[in-house]
Amino acid sequence: MLPAQPCISAAVLDYYLSLGYYRMYQDLFTCQFLPVGNTLYTVHWLRLALARVQYGSKQRRLLRLGERFIVTVKPFHLTAEYEALYTRYQQSLDFEAAASLEALLFDGTTHNIFDTQVVEVRADDQLIAAGLFDRGKHSIAGIVNFYSPDYRKYSLGKYLMLCKLEYGRRHHLAYYYPGYLVHGYSKFDYKLFASPEATEVFDDASGQWLPFSWEEVNRQSAVLLPFSSRLGG
Repeated sequence: MLPAQPCISAAVLDYYLSLGYYRMYQDLFTCQFLPVGNTLYTVHWLRLALARVQYGSKQRRLLRLGERFIVTVKPFHLTAEYEALYTRYQQSLDFEAAASLEALLFDGTTHNIFDTQVVEVRADDQLIAAGLFDRGKHSIAGIVNFYSPDYRKYSLGKYLMLCKLEYGRRHHLAYYYPGYLVHGYSKFDYKLFASPEATEVFDDASGQWLPFSWEEVNRQSAVLLPFSSRLGG
């Protein structure tokens, strides 16, 4: 049985997100490095300042494409419908992902300590995409997007990012945290799609959020990598 109220307050979630922490299962964590094979990459946490978001032609086109679908946002409760869609999505991937939505979110725990919302995208009555985010007082953190492989041409992963961003703007929130990108490893670069001009990157050394640029990411990575060698990386 899920509790009626989350255990982490909205203000506390905002605070930890602002320090470069993020949700994993029912915990909060942070990291600076990602090992892939025999290579150690540096991790760089992102957020979007919603007041500065500006859409270009690609974003506006994707929002127009999405007008044919029915989009709703509501509190998340794990259902068989979500699990079935996630399974189809997970089986279509060319990289390793959690075996189930339950494993990704709960990993065997019995309740959700976060205020999790879901963006549903339906074609008629069929659920074709879903995007989960955790709500804070002044921010949201995107957790996972998944969609039917049959609708891949609609770029529903990126569309869900825009839906979350629009939710934040409608509710006059300050920040949307989409997770991290990885220096020299482009698989996570899609998180820059929504609005690069409004994106900030966390500088772990100073504890500050700085305007995103690849030059800044390169600088941070150059600082972090010698540190990893001192740790035995």
